[in-house]
Amino acid sequence: MFVKQPIGYLLALAMAVSAICRVAAQAAPSPDEVATALQRKYDTIRDFSASFVHTHEGGVLKRKREERGTIFVKKPGKMRWDYSKPDEKVFVSDGVRLIQYFADENRAVVSPAPDDDQAAVLFLAGRGNLNRDFNITFGSATTPTAWTLRLEPKQPQQEYDWLEITAARDTYTLQALTVGEKQGSRSTFVFSNFKENPGVSDKTFAFSIPRGAEVTNAAPVKR
Repeated sequence: MFVKQPIGYLLALAMAVSAICRVAAQAAPSPDEVATALQRKYDTIRDFSASFVHTHEGGVLKRKREERGTIFVKKPGKMRWDYSKPDEKVFVSDGVRLIQYFADENRAVVSPAPDDDQAAVLFLAGRGNLNRDFNITFGSATTPTAWTLRLEPKQPQQEYDWLEITAARDTYTLQALTVGEKQGSRSTFVFSNFKENPGVSDKTFAFSIPRGAEVTNAAPVKR
């Protein structure tokens, strides 16, 4: 049986719902505030290690390639990506030079370490700043348990058009990084087994090119 409610009751209910919505809206942080919190958390990390799955999607047919490995980072500027599957390769920077070694070809490329224009790498390496380097909005992958920030570089980049970074809402632990590359390709790195401040040794970033390898010395890119 339908019971007609007094108008005062309905008005009070509407006001209560409106007040709850206003409180919820006030409690929700802005993208810039989330970026500030993530930056603040990341600034406390001296070094870290993690497992990663790297998925690259590109080309006319949008073919996907999946690779796996481990990343080590030590601030400032030291970084190592060890790819184990399906092909073995190493990208390692000691902050001065970058070595890319492809084991199946016994080939290495040596170049200067990434400069201050490559903000995607520099954030991981402890030299970038999200609010300073990017215009920030929420990404579509934001969930009740994780923030995703869409990062549009304030200065045009040769390597990519945009980034998306995903972090846990409760701890701001880095979960994923997507790079929107030129010509529509994209690379996504999903991180797991993330260990903060484990005490990564400097020796991790001292890579000796195997004897007999073909070595190419690449000149720095002019910008």
